[in-house]
Amino acid sequence: MIDASDDTLGGRLSAARDASGISQADLANRLGVRRETLTAWEADRAEPRSSRLIDIAGILGVSPMWLMTGNGLGPAVDDESLLLEAMRVELARLNELHRETGRLIDGLARQIERFESVRLRR
Repeated sequence: MIDASDDTLGGRLSAARDASGISQADLANRLGVRRETLTAWEADRAEPRSSRLIDIAGILGVSPMWLMTGNGLGPAVDDESLLLEAMRVELARLNELHRETGRLIDGLARQIERFESVRLRR
């Protein structure tokens, strides 16, 4: 069992999806939502409605309570390699978010520099 009591709803959703071997696109399709919606749920930028949580729990084989709180029936991890792969996928996702954050910071810094140079010329 994955211990996810300290994780977020999005983290638990991602972990359960990874443990079940279902892609984001497949899960989004089964739920009838856009992949971007599922991505936002997994990144904790949005939360699914309670009826969707029940659907997600059923598809992923976990309890809705586990998705919400980390307590209850979570995904079974029979093989350490599956857990390791889920962690690698999560690390890759975090690395991409880190790179995107860096790009956003650099862009904002350039905008500030441009604004300041225009302001100084006045």
